[in-house]
Amino acid sequence: MTERHYFITSLENDPKRILKFKRKHWGIENGLHWQLDVTFNEDDDRKRKNSAQNYSLIAKITLNILKNHQHKDKKASIKRKRMKAAWDEDYLKSLLMTWLKAF
Repeated sequence: MTERHYFITSLENDPKRILKFKRKHWGIENGLHWQLDVTFNEDDDRKRKNSAQNYSLIAKITLNILKNHQHKDKKASIKRKRMKAAWDEDYLKSLLMTWLKAF
């Protein structure tokens, strides 16, 4: 069985190079979706109308904040940081202040 893939690209016709970029893109994309599903249980919730897009945007912003926040425990998982933010108001404030300073 032969599969054909068609792409519009400005890259030279170099199949190995194009495949490398394609795999890299999907690796990043799949990693993001996996992280959102594991951390925020995105696949478990039923969302209606615009709520799905709104939730997705908020989840991505939150994930970005949690990933980029420098804390004493650098090895803490995203899920652990999320739970700590729910339990510890000072930690939540530090997350939000770090994010706001970026603007």
